This record gives sequence, C-alpha cells and structure tokens, in this order.
Amino acid sequence: MSTQKIGVIVSSSRPTRIGPQVAQWVASLAPEGIEAEVIDLAEIDLPFLAEPEQPATGNYTLASTVAWSERVRTFDGLVITVPEYNAGYPAVLKNAIDSLHAEWKGLPIGVVGYGWGAAAGAARQLGEVLDRVQAVHLPGPGLSFGKDLSPEGEVLEAAPVEDVRSLYSQVLTAVREKVTV
Repeated sequence: MSTQKIGVIVSSSRPTRIGPQVAQWVASLAPEGIEAEVIDLAEIDLPFLAEPEQPATGNYTLASTVAWSERVRTFDGLVITVPEYNAGYPAVLKNAIDSLHAEWKGLPIGVVGYGWGAAAGAARQLGEVLDRVQAVHLPGPGLSFGKDLSPEGEVLEAAPVEDVRSLYSQVLTAVREKVTV
C-alpha cells in the first residue's frame, strides 16, 4: 500500500495564535500509511483575492496563487485546524479557499475546530463552504479550551485523540474511494 500525503492546515495568521501547536498535535496522530505535513497559511501569504480572473477559469497568473495551487495538488487530502473568531472562521482561510477552484473538487477535507465551544460555529460555516466548493467534507472533533486545550495551546490529557485518529481513517477511506472512482 502506498503512503497517502495529508496536509494539516494552520488556518490562523494572528501573531498570538495557537494554531501551529494544534496542527502539530493533529499531525502527530497520523496513523501509519499517512504522511502528515503541516501547512501554515501565514507562510503561504496569499494576497486577498488578487487574481485578475475568477478562480473557476483556472488561469492563475500570480506566483503566489500558482504556488498555492501546486501545493494543494500535492496532497491526497487535508485536515483543517480551525479556530473560531466572532462565531466564524479566519479570513485567511476563506481567502485560501476562494483563491482556487478546481483543486477542491472531490478533495477529502477533515475539520478539527478549537476554541471556546470547540469552534462549533466556525466548523459549521466552514463545512458549508467546503460543501459548496465540492470538497468531500469530513467533520471532525472540536477541542474546547479548559477541557481539551489550554488557552496557551497546550493539548490536555482529555483531548479527543481517538476522534482525531477516526477522522484520519475517514479521510483515508475518502482518498481510496476517490482513487477507485
């Protein structure tokens, strides 16, 4: 069996974010047969909807968009770690999604929320967008401050390890189904 490559996205670019710790923890739980790579949207640094044409045309002209497209295409699936900002998800994530088009269709994407209330609102909204771009949306667990996660980003003992492993299993199943179609 070949190794599947799954990107784990840090979807916050705030200077005081804890996203890198959460994404690293999620990546560390990847089972054998999955190569998990953390992708930090702060490092991707896409300009805000700057392409001259609509993403649906696939005519990307900016080096940043071309590089983002090529990067996404290297993965068999993704897991997005998402915080909740004012009952929604970060603008940098929305921009990263909206900057591309065909790359999302059929791509298995799991979601792990984190924050107060386990980022339920952000995960719900993100799920609607992932459905709209025709990704294979796979809702995952949420991590709540005080129970699963400290406000400083320390993953606590009660964190849903088995739920994250189950999400990887779902992503891997969706990848295999995509390959056989």
